[in-house]
Amino acid sequence: MLPPAHPALGTDKMLSRKAGGVGWMIFNNPERHNAVSMEMWLAAEQILTDFAADPEVRVLVVTGAGGKAFVSGADISKFESERGSAEAVAAYQAQTAKVYEALADFPKPTIAAIRGHCIGGGSALAVCCDMRMATEKSTFGIPAAKLGLGYPLPGIRRLVHLVGPSFAKELFFSAKKFSAEDARIMGLVNRVVPDDALDALVEDYAATIAGNAPLTVASVKAIVAEALKPDPDEALCDRLVRGCFASQDYIEGRRAFMEKRAPQFTGS
Repeated sequence: MLPPAHPALGTDKMLSRKAGGVGWMIFNNPERHNAVSMEMWLAAEQILTDFAADPEVRVLVVTGAGGKAFVSGADISKFESERGSAEAVAAYQAQTAKVYEALADFPKPTIAAIRGHCIGGGSALAVCCDMRMATEKSTFGIPAAKLGLGYPLPGIRRLVHLVGPSFAKELFFSAKKFSAEDARIMGLVNRVVPDDALDALVEDYAATIAGNAPLTVASVKAIVAEALKPDPDEALCDRLVRGCFASQDYIEGRRAFMEKRAPQFTGS
C-alpha cells in the first residue's frame, strides 16, 4: 500500500509522494480530466526540483488522478484569465517549457503511468518521460491543429526522436485521437496492459529500477541523450562509463553476483 500523497505549493490540484525510492507526481484535477492550470505547472516545477535534489528518490512516476485521464492538456476554462493576452500567453508558455525541460532533463529515470485520456499537453508531458505505460482504453492525441495553437521546436523534436517524422506529422496534421494500440505501434508507449494491471506494472518497473545501480542507470540515460545529438560529447560518455567501473557499486555488484544475493547499491 502506497502512502498518501500530499499537496504541493499550496494547491490540492498537484500531489506528490515518496516511497521505496520512488517519487510520484500526480496531476489531481479529475473533474476536468486533469487539465492543467498555471498554478499546477508552478507546483509541478517545485515537485520536480525537490525530487531531483533528493538522493532517496531514484525513480519518478508521473500520473493523473481519477482514473479517466493522465493529463488532457491545458485547462481551456482558464484561457481568458491565464492566456488572454500576448504577455499572458508568453508567461504561460515559458512556465510549461520549464516543466517540460525539467522532466525531459530529469537526472533519474521517469515513467508516465497513463490511464485514460492523454491529450495535447498531456501527450507532450508523457513524451518527456523515459518510458510510458498505458492501459488498453487510453487514448492519445495532439489537437493543436483544431485549436490554432503553435508547438515549439523542443516538443516536436522530442516527439520525432520517439516516433519518427512520419508518425509525428500524422499526430499533428490529423489532430485525431488514437488508441493505446495505435500508440504502441507508433512507439509512443512502451507497454499496454488491462486497466487493472497498470498499477502493478508501473510499481514493479519503478521498484526494479530503483533497486538497480544508480550510477549505471544515470550514465545510460545521459549517454542515450548524447546519442541523439548530431555531435555527442564522447568525453562525457567516457567519463560516465569510467565512473561506473570506479564505483563501490561495481564492487558490490560483483560480490552480490558471486554470493548469489541481491545487491545493495548506494550510488557511490
